[in-house]
Amino acid sequence: MTWRAPEPDRTPRMLVGGERAMLQSFLDHHRDTLLVKCQGLNGIQLATRSVEPSSMSLLGLIRHLTETERGWFRSRAAGEQLPYVYTSEADPDGDFDNLDPAAAEADYAAYLEEIRLCDKAVAALPLDHTVIHPRSGLDLSLRWIYLHMIEEYARHNGHADLLRERIDGATGL
Repeated sequence: MTWRAPEPDRTPRMLVGGERAMLQSFLDHHRDTLLVKCQGLNGIQLATRSVEPSSMSLLGLIRHLTETERGWFRSRAAGEQLPYVYTSEADPDGDFDNLDPAAAEADYAAYLEEIRLCDKAVAALPLDHTVIHPRSGLDLSLRWIYLHMIEEYARHNGHADLLRERIDGATGL
């Protein structure tokens, strides 16, 4: 039997709440939106690229956001010393370029596990916790990281809308 991305449990966004809870709610909503865009698709469909010369695919987005979650929340905010999963200095686009449709289920599971680990890593940190931006050298707060991740997901979920429509015509998921 061929694996297909499951239908996620989509938690409704909070409309009222404290700042941390609202940030987490919006981030979780965007995480769930990406999973909804993938639901029901098999590895070959998830690895389907948009149009040349782009290497973007839904599977690539899952892998890219695994790296992005790990980099911002665990490596930077929580200070964990972690290698990236799919990319390296020698292969900076490995998250999009080195897809194996047969590994889609494992990549999907790695993404879900990374989200769990990221949430756990920053749960006790205050939103005012600061880290140094890796390129600019400027201080960033955990609050900034949450907002940046919401922005990152919003951008990529727009890509996911178009990718899904190209794969099977589904819109409005």
